Amino acid sequence: MPAMDTRWNHNIHYHPVVLGALPDPCDRVLDVGCGEGLLARELSGRAGHVTAIDLDAPILDLARAGESAANIDYVEGNFLTHPFDKESFDAVVSVATVHHMDLADALTRMSELVRPGGRVAIIGLARARSPLDLAYAAAGSIGTRLHKLTKTHWETSAPKIWPPPHTFNEARATAHKVLPTSQFRRQILFRYSLTWTKPR
Repeated sequence: MPAMDTRWNHNIHYHPVVLGALPDPCDRVLDVGCGEGLLARELSGRAGHVTAIDLDAPILDLARAGESAANIDYVEGNFLTHPFDKESFDAVVSVATVHHMDLADALTRMSELVRPGGRVAIIGLARARSPLDLAYAAAGSIGTRLHKLTKTHWETSAPKIWPPPHTFNEARATAHKVLPTSQFRRQILFRYSLTWTKPR
């Protein structure tokens, strides 16, 4: 397996977007769909405590076996139903996970778990359909080839769903309906980012 500082894929590429969205100060973070724990380990250097939750037991075993930090707790479970206290996190983040759920339910649950003034930050996948989507996809293909020339591409073992159940336009519409003040941005490498600050 490639060393931690050389791994690259479309999801890792956008970790800085998530890290940059964290509030300051940031004591408690929930990482939804943590997978092998790569983002959780990055979050552990920015937050007082990280709760990393995933449904997949084997992948959590990999996360626990990897390089870790004392301020990370790995939890096996469904974040939609796990008995977290409401408004108990300074940030709720997720990378390449919400397309595995009903998006409106996921966003609603995240909004419940984050404290007033806290942040939700998501990197999501969606299905290309419109001419604009296809233009982004063409640019993303070129960008991917360029990145692979200088970086070690790493394939996660996490379960995958393809194609995603919603289009980019559907994801944007759902986000603006559930979290009206959220910021939705198309990203070049087949992803979108969604950030939201909970009103105080």
